[in-house]
Amino acid sequence: MGAAWDRLRLFNIGELLAHRGRTVMSLVVMGVSAGLLVAVLSISGSVTGSVDRLTHSLGGRAALEVTGVTEAGFDQQLLQRIARTPGVDKAVPMLREQIGTGADRALLIGADQSVGALGGELAGPMTAQIGKLLAVPDGVLVGAAMGHAEGDRFRLGTGTVTVAGVLDEDTSKRLNGGHLVAAPLGLAQKVTGRIGRLDSVQIIPARDARVDALRAELTAVVDGRAVVAEPSLRTAQAGGAVQLVRYSTMMASAAALIVSAFLIYNAMSMAIAQRRPMLSLLRAIGGKRGPMVRDLLAEAALLGVLGGGAGAVLGIFMGRMAIGQLPAAIMSSVEARTEYLVPGYAIPVAVAACVVASVTAAGLAARQVYHVEPIEALAPVGVGRVDATSPLLRWAAVVTGLGMVAAAVVIAELDLGRFSLGAISTAFAAAVVLCFAATGPLVRTAAATARAFGASGALGATTLERAPRRVWATAMTVLIGVAATVAMSGASRNMIDSATATFDDLAKSDLYVSPTSMAQFPTGPLLPAGLVDQIAAVPGVAAVSPSQMAFATLGTGRVMLQGFSPSARDTRMSMLTDEVAARLSAGAGVAISRDIAKSLGIGVGARLTLPTPTGERSVTVLQVIPYFSAVSGVVMMDLDQLRTWYERPGETMVAVEFAPGADRAAVRAAVRRLVPPEITVDTGAEAVTAAASSIRQGSAMSNAILWIVVLVATVALLNTLMLSVLERRRELGVLRAMGTTRRFLMRSVLAEAAGIGTVGAALGLVVGVAVQYLATIAMAHALTIDIVYRPSPMLLVYGSLALALALLGSIPPALRAARMPIVEALAVD
Repeated sequence: MGAAWDRLRLFNIGELLAHRGRTVMSLVVMGVSAGLLVAVLSISGSVTGSVDRLTHSLGGRAALEVTGVTEAGFDQQLLQRIARTPGVDKAVPMLREQIGTGADRALLIGADQSVGALGGELAGPMTAQIGKLLAVPDGVLVGAAMGHAEGDRFRLGTGTVTVAGVLDEDTSKRLNGGHLVAAPLGLAQKVTGRIGRLDSVQIIPARDARVDALRAELTAVVDGRAVVAEPSLRTAQAGGAVQLVRYSTMMASAAALIVSAFLIYNAMSMAIAQRRPMLSLLRAIGGKRGPMVRDLLAEAALLGVLGGGAGAVLGIFMGRMAIGQLPAAIMSSVEARTEYLVPGYAIPVAVAACVVASVTAAGLAARQVYHVEPIEALAPVGVGRVDATSPLLRWAAVVTGLGMVAAAVVIAELDLGRFSLGAISTAFAAAVVLCFAATGPLVRTAAATARAFGASGALGATTLERAPRRVWATAMTVLIGVAATVAMSGASRNMIDSATATFDDLAKSDLYVSPTSMAQFPTGPLLPAGLVDQIAAVPGVAAVSPSQMAFATLGTGRVMLQGFSPSARDTRMSMLTDEVAARLSAGAGVAISRDIAKSLGIGVGARLTLPTPTGERSVTVLQVIPYFSAVSGVVMMDLDQLRTWYERPGETMVAVEFAPGADRAAVRAAVRRLVPPEITVDTGAEAVTAAASSIRQGSAMSNAILWIVVLVATVALLNTLMLSVLERRRELGVLRAMGTTRRFLMRSVLAEAAGIGTVGAALGLVVGVAVQYLATIAMAHALTIDIVYRPSPMLLVYGSLALALALLGSIPPALRAARMPIVEALAVD
């Protein structure tokens, strides 16, 4: 161990410190990759972690939870039957309802004195202050973030309540970030207009009860009118809401990590070439190859750990900024307010990914040590056998690459759901492997491009031909940066266009009245009773079409129920055939989205059992539709059916048609004056824009990460060219001593960069267009919608911008070469 540490300290850590520029560049690029991974993992971890924290804070000792199928909850009479079930020690009822919108969104919790049995964060304060709650008429407890003081009165639902107490800061932080109102169960039911309804019953099993058996007993007791599951079901459903964002951003982050790996490969290859005299000396005095390679891998692992650790800190800040950019539709579908939380696994996973990428890349470079004889190690780079690729290895790369191409096509074409997205990374890997097999032609093309710049280009071309592996690795960093930007930006644009097209029919109606903006799904609360008739009576209104949306639990997942009246045939039911639309409006069945059909393994004509507050309902699947909701699957049914089965009388959205010749502005103003101020009134065009905004927000995050990948590629190119300049200091010094001008040397480095960058960007465009096609097919399977592949002329713009950014990395090395003092360059050992 002592000898190993001495070698590592003297030969490896010493080299890292001696070549600070190379070390810092490697750490920066690896740190950016780690930062992106931490940020991406923190986004999904914050959503699920916030829900999990709230669930445990409210549930405490509860091992099971009986929840409502929808936000409407279930009949309170079920509570007695639940409490009498053998194996139940305590059954604690709760009412949970979101109040307010946007930044003012909070959670109302209604509970009775039995909440003390749970021992959760809420149980203590409610038990301790039960006297105040009973003594103060309509008294409630509020979280610290609500901004109320003891004795304040404020509007809550349909009534006015008095603050009987304010939760302390620590308790508030663990309860929905302090955005919480806790009230006696009866008061909560009264102010929300939900007398006799519950949303949750927390179950504490008896000491000798088996949880699985108890769950089965309770499932039979509720008879489909509620859902019996572990409290973690809420967390799992919240995770499903952000799954799409997590996948898209994770793929972009993985591209940055791959670019970083190529940089480490280049840096380590040059480090080995630079240390050949030292390696030769060690071999000559009896040193073994194995310990040398292990020391190089340890050096790479150290870079991964340091870069990953520093990047993790950056990722925490990046994630904090990104969490506020999550689409409104996703955020509104989650019960808990999302607080920024860095999951415990995020930093270790990011650091481990950096270490694996760094060690793998270094391992490929360190193979050179096994092929270098002591006398050959003294030869300059490009002369020894280590820079030549054997024909056998090239043919193996060809076969492997073609096999990966075939695998990518198969994965994309097969309907594997979100796993189809794996075709994208497989295609990128195939491109890299095939380019490795074509290293010779690639280097010759880059050299020919450099020679087009005249005599200075000829010098740059000679440099390229002497280091084929470095040219390949550097070209791959440019290729991945350009290809990732072209492919993912193009596929995202195709996805946005196709997904937005599913909302185009909204524009056929003149106005929409809903409780929230159409940027969120209007799942509640219900519009005031009688509002539809009042809107219909407004002068200039020809017709109104009410509809309702609601989230519901189906199996272990969550779906969105959509109930439409027959008048919605030309708008939201336009994707149905005439026969299916007629049967659906007659209550003869439902239409379901592709993701539900796939997850349940059912199709047209199958029977689907829906749990509802009125018991299980068996319906026929009339049609499977390509519907994009971003957060859940869709079950489309008749509005009256939804109202009756799910005990949700009313509607959450009203489409308004103007009479021919009506003054549109005047009619809209009249409707706006009629409805309460907190209710949204949008035109059809505004509704389309708002509905598509969440899709655009989600793709904007992954696109931003892709441009960071391009910047990483820029740094990688800068680092590689700078190393090339430093490695050739003596050669450049000799040229300067012979009379070569500074401008000539600068042009030679720029020509070298142009050769690599042009070849890498051209290949990146070709690979990007091909991967975009596969990505479009894979996204169609993942999102369960039809996505039309449309290559855009903007691909050339994206490719040119990415190439320009990459070539910017050649400017500092070119200036360094031009400004290098002759004496200093000639003095290099």
